[in-house]
Amino acid sequence: MNTSVANTARLLGAGLRALLALTVVCGVLYPLAVTGVAQGLFPGRANGSEVKDASGRVVGSSLIGQRYDLPQDPRESQDAQNPPEAAEPDLRWFQPRPSGGLGSNTLNRQYALLVSGATNKAGDNEDLVKAVTEAKEAVVADNSTATYRVRPEDVPADAVTSSGSGLDPDISPQYARLQAHRVAERNQLDVQRVEQLVADHTEGRVLGFIGEPRVNVLELNVALKALTEGRG
Repeated sequence: MNTSVANTARLLGAGLRALLALTVVCGVLYPLAVTGVAQGLFPGRANGSEVKDASGRVVGSSLIGQRYDLPQDPRESQDAQNPPEAAEPDLRWFQPRPSGGLGSNTLNRQYALLVSGATNKAGDNEDLVKAVTEAKEAVVADNSTATYRVRPEDVPADAVTSSGSGLDPDISPQYARLQAHRVAERNQLDVQRVEQLVADHTEGRVLGFIGEPRVNVLELNVALKALTEGRG
């Protein structure tokens, strides 16, 4: 009996020592090492690819798209019986891709939560066709100015469709240039200066052949804000 108790105690002691050692190595030392390497070599990515404005304030992440809408009454978002109407875009800013394919949170009306995902609708789906048609009409109407008329055939696909995740932070250079006249007019800027801003923020294909040229909307709008405030 004494031998059995001693063996059991020895096994328990060994198990506890192994648990303590693995906890220290895997739960403390390894996370600290990985965090240290990440902060040392890739601090921007490790911290969420944060984007800061001219004053140094964090305004978002370069990896997550965000909308630019006119302000709404915050009391409307808390009324569970009468959900708020869709926000209207603030046309002073470059607009991102549509995010209509996202499913909205239906329980908590205090916070406008969105679920990442696509519609998965077929190309001939009536709802999808209707949404794309209405989106194209809105793009034409919103971006046409007194001196610049947007033609429906000039509207690129990313202006009227959401991405697979619904959180795409980038738009095509074509869509960005299409918005340049409207942005210039709304902010009383020279069109060529705004177009140059788009060109400066256009990124090419990765390694020259992967993906498509793109413009990060958040970074572009940060530069636009700096320009309108005289710091660009």
